[in-house]
This record gives sequence, structure tokens and C-alpha cells, in this order.
Amino acid sequence: MTESRTESPAIKTVGELRASGHEQRSLKAEIRGNLIAALAQGRDPWPGIQGFGATVIPQLERALLAGHDIVLLGERGQGKTRVLRTLAGLLDEWTPVIDGSELGEHPYEPITPASVRRVAELGDDLPVSWRHRDERYTEKLATPDTSVADLVGDVDPMKVAEGRHLGDPETIHFGLIPRSHRGIVAINELPDLAERIQVAMLNVMEERDIQVRGYVLRLPLDVLVVASANPEDYTNRGRIITPLKDRFGAEIRTHYPLEVEDEIAVIQQEAQLVATVPDFLVEVLARFTRALRESTYVDQRSGVSARFAIAGAETIAAAALHRATVRGEDEPVARVVDLETAVDVLGGKIELESGHEDRGQEVLELLLRTATADTVRQRLRGIDLALLVSALEGGAQVTTGDHVTAAELIESLPVLGESDLYDSVAERLGASTQGERASAIEFALEGLYLARKVSKDSDETGTTTYG
Repeated sequence: MTESRTESPAIKTVGELRASGHEQRSLKAEIRGNLIAALAQGRDPWPGIQGFGATVIPQLERALLAGHDIVLLGERGQGKTRVLRTLAGLLDEWTPVIDGSELGEHPYEPITPASVRRVAELGDDLPVSWRHRDERYTEKLATPDTSVADLVGDVDPMKVAEGRHLGDPETIHFGLIPRSHRGIVAINELPDLAERIQVAMLNVMEERDIQVRGYVLRLPLDVLVVASANPEDYTNRGRIITPLKDRFGAEIRTHYPLEVEDEIAVIQQEAQLVATVPDFLVEVLARFTRALRESTYVDQRSGVSARFAIAGAETIAAAALHRATVRGEDEPVARVVDLETAVDVLGGKIELESGHEDRGQEVLELLLRTATADTVRQRLRGIDLALLVSALEGGAQVTTGDHVTAAELIESLPVLGESDLYDSVAERLGASTQGERASAIEFALEGLYLARKVSKDSDETGTTTYG
């Protein structure tokens, strides 16, 4: 939520607010109205959400139009939290609140005893402030040590010490959910909440009141409760208790990207790259990740997160930057040789099936080779590399490696006479600079090696030779 903000309205009192013609809407009516407006205008209300357009998003939109609380179910790294955070974009940019009110109540509808008293005393002079939509989205990561006080509230001993009677509702310190009044409260990993804590949410979800110790406060809370959970958590770390699960109007299953293009879009959108990573290497990582999700050696109940491919792209970019820094290159560009560094560091991000734990490196290397070969076939289909194969069969060698610069790689390429083969490969792969050309040609060489048309040898210094 990093959008640029407009200036908040200049209205300062409830009298000015009424004079302006402002109309109060419930939270769910506000979300419904803004979603309908976006759809009618052809605007995408879900910026940055990739691969859910035909599956998750329609279900989510129907749930919001119906005014339902929502729980998203899916394996790790499927973008559940990203979707929840995007919901804030459906709120009005600015909304009026009673200035200084603990729960951010609307000036037309005070709900706490303190605010009701102020409205009665001040009338049209009641001060009004404005709250931005970002401040109306609250997120809580459920942890086993979360307490009822954290979510709902508890008696504040300091307020009692000030002289208030213990039975005074104003002695309550409100928790996260009441403080999200007129906003969205998101609870990540909901099954991690202890069952007794989930019980405390039942009244909030259905009756919209809260119970704190001996108090029953009939606060008409206006909140949208959304949550995320991993399906496996129902039996592993915990579960969503049946009464609470029943109170969510919509249960929506998320998934990993269904198409390679969506996987690539997620990597390009989310990865923070410190060097150039050509599109064809991003595609290799995308195909690599998808192959892991289909592998019988990998525990699919745990899933292979989208963060796996994102971390892979960031790792090979870092390898390119390291090479450029050590060797004095002006332009760090990732190459095929850098993919090996991703395998070295990403193994811990997947969980293998029982009995295959000692084959992790072997499985990763095999699937990476498969992903690379598939990408070469897709990207270089129709380009005849026979001249390059003939040159290598004739004794030429091309040297690359962790510490071989782009200039050195290009310099070691065999001369192919009048052929424009290297230019064709570079053009097909969108390579223009020297670093990008070196990466493109190394990609073609790796494809020839995987097709068993040329050989490849590596030594202990990290130097690789195609020949």
C-alpha cells in the first residue's frame, strides 16, 4: 500500500460534515460500492495479483458483493497475504472519524460511552478528523502466544487506578478487532490461534459485540474479518474450530500460477534484482519451480512457494553482481552458469518426501537441466545451430564460469565465417549489450550440451568449457 495520497478534506466539525452532504455507509456497503464502480469503469481493483483472474478473483468479488467475511485457503507462497492487503484499495481514500476516539467511530454513529457523551455535549461542534484507507487495514499474524486481550481487549489496570469503578466500561483497553472498527482486520495463519482464542472471536463474527471478562458491551462493530490458512494446518499445527469456520461466509481456495507466463510475471514483479536477469533465465526458474511442484520426490503437501523462484532470481542476480565486481565489469548480467548458485542455496526451501531426503541436490540439478532444455527449445526453435556445433567438433572451445567475464566469453567464441548465427541468437533473445549477448550465447551452448550435441567440462576453479 504505497499509493500517493491526495490531501485530506478540510472539514473539521460534524456540523461542517453535515453541511457538505456527506452520507454515511456501512463498511461492507462502502466496499461493495467501490468494487462495483471499479468493475463498471473497467479498472482493475486487484493490482499486482497474477494468475488468479479466472479462478480466485471472481470468487473473491462475489464474496465481497455479498458482504461476507472471507478465509483464503492455500499452500505457502500462493499470494494469500498479497490478496488480503489489496482489499484496502476498495475502501474510500478518506473517511471521517470522531477526533480522538479510541475506535475511530463515524461522527454520525458513536458507539462507545465516551464518544456518545462527547456527541451529546458538543453537538455540531464535535471535532472531526480524517483517516486514510491504509490506516483502516489491520493485519495480525496468528501465533500460539496471541491472547484474548490482544484480539478483543482486557481491563486496563491503569484506568482503574485513575479512580474509575471496576464495572465502568471505560476501564476496558480494546484489542485489535474493536480498534479495526469501520475497517478490515486480516488474520494470517488463523489455525495457529489457540482454540480458546478462536472462541473469543465468535461473538465478533456473528453478533458483532465483544465480551471482556465480566463485561458484555453491545458495540455494533462494523468490521470485515478476513483470514488466511494453509489447508495442512487443519491437522498439523492446529485447525479452525467448526463454529468459527461456519461464521466465514466465503472459503476460497488459492493456487500456484497455472501458466508459465503467470509464474514469470510473479517473479518479475516481486524479485528485487541487483543485476540484469534476462527473460529467458527467469523462464528457466519459472519452469524449474513448476517441475518441483510436479515432482514425486517433493512433498507437495508443503508446496513449493512462489518465493522459491523469486529467491532464485535474486540469487543469480547477486552472482552476476559478484562477478562484475571482482572482475571489473561495468554491466552485471546473469548467465546460465549462475543458475548453479541458485541450486546451492535454495535446497532448504523445499521438503522432500520421506526416504528421499539424501537426494535433494540430485533432484534439483536434474529438474534444473530439464527446465533449461525446455526453455531453450521454446526460445530458440527454428534457429539452426549446426555451424556452432561443427566448429566445436572441429576443436574449438568456449570458456565460461563464475569468474569469466562477458568479454572473455565472447572472445573465446569460434569464428563462423560470414554466418550471422550469433546475431540471430542475440536478436531472438532480445540481447543488445555485450553482457546480454554473452548470456544469450551461453544459453544456446547449454542447450546444445543438454541435447548431447556438444560436451561440457568443469574444473575445480569454477571454469566451464564447452567443446
